[in-house]
Amino acid sequence: MSHRFCVAPMMDWTDRHCRAFHRHLTRRARLYTEMVTAPAVIHGDRTRLLGFAPEEHPLALQLGGADPAQLAEAARIAEGVGYDEINLNVGCPSDRVQSGRFGACLMAEPHLVARCLEAMRKVVALPVTVKCRIGIDDQDPEQSLRAFLDAVEGAGVTTIIVHARKAWLDGLSPKENRDIPPLDYPLVRAVKRERPHLTIVINGGIASLDEARAHLETVDGVMLGRAAYQTPFLLADVDAALFGEEPGARTPADILAAYRETVARELARGVPLAAMTRHVLGLSHGLPGGRRFRRHLAENAHRPGAGLAVYDGACAWLSPARADAQAAA
Repeated sequence: MSHRFCVAPMMDWTDRHCRAFHRHLTRRARLYTEMVTAPAVIHGDRTRLLGFAPEEHPLALQLGGADPAQLAEAARIAEGVGYDEINLNVGCPSDRVQSGRFGACLMAEPHLVARCLEAMRKVVALPVTVKCRIGIDDQDPEQSLRAFLDAVEGAGVTTIIVHARKAWLDGLSPKENRDIPPLDYPLVRAVKRERPHLTIVINGGIASLDEARAHLETVDGVMLGRAAYQTPFLLADVDAALFGEEPGARTPADILAAYRETVARELARGVPLAAMTRHVLGLSHGLPGGRRFRRHLAENAHRPGAGLAVYDGACAWLSPARADAQAAA
């Protein structure tokens, strides 16, 4: 159940196909779903919203909501489906999330968050965790984060993922909220020193495993988001660099060959090829043939009936033999 290295929940990105791809890169990273609202879990298409493959473990479901009873019911359903963790989103700054009274706006209501967490913990045996910001808008993070942790800890939750930025809900877009508010890593390190019994996972702006390793000297875990998605090959080094396992000798071509089995299985279930290949594009950045690989998929994967022939045709551009031929030319 280690949170030493986690891949962040990201809307429209970390769907089941992305997670299956990431699992071909790392066995040890903890993966998170996109945020799913509690009402959607209760009333929606559970196969579509909650489905995952067994190899995705360890896997956490991130829930959004502010109604304790709804969140408890959604957590109970998720436990039955087989997730390893339930994570409450108290960090998303989007307008849509605010209008539903969940996400980062809940940083202003730590006691409501506590009631939500207590309600979930009463009905499941799974670990219940929370992902938050250090504050919002005009809050003083030195005070708001500590007050939030007091409430969360009072609810019996001991694992907190902290995105080390404020969220400016009034004046910044969700995209701007990922970059403009300054990072405050020292504050996250300080609350870990003050509360050594808590598991504190740091998130925000971490772009490499070297940075992750440095953070692990002072906190319990790191969570990468955009870097893990946009440059996924860094995940291939996670198990060796951060968990002490023997390093592998896999190449991007090896990983794509392994992922081919997943692609074939999902194609047989009727999943469009483009739904899977959109997640692998970052694997080719900087490689000989990488541009041709991405172009081949961009031009062909979305076409009706696109299948393994399209996938194999793209992967051929990254094969060692093709790379050696290009180097010789």
